[in-house]
Amino acid sequence: MNRKNLQKSRRVYDVKTRQLSAAAAHGEQGVKTWKLLTFLVALPGVGVCMLNTFLKAQHHSHDQPEFVPYTHLRIRSKRFPWGDGNKTLFHNSHVNALPDGYESHE
Repeated sequence: MNRKNLQKSRRVYDVKTRQLSAAAAHGEQGVKTWKLLTFLVALPGVGVCMLNTFLKAQHHSHDQPEFVPYTHLRIRSKRFPWGDGNKTLFHNSHVNALPDGYESHE
């Protein structure tokens, strides 16, 4: 490598090094900013959302809606490979109806 190219590459390296060190100083301020945003905005926001969900759940009616046997819903062309073959993998007897209606709760 000739001397001229070597000097040019050193200058480019020095400029990049200075730019990176300047960015590192700016990065410290960015870390502080995002830390403040996290603790003063994001976490209280999550707390407010949790409180809202909890309060709405307290006033929600837990009665099952009336079962309407629509022909296009709950089609079973073959049995499921688990359990009795009629319930989905994540079946919830309080919410999900079977093809012939809700399960009786005793």
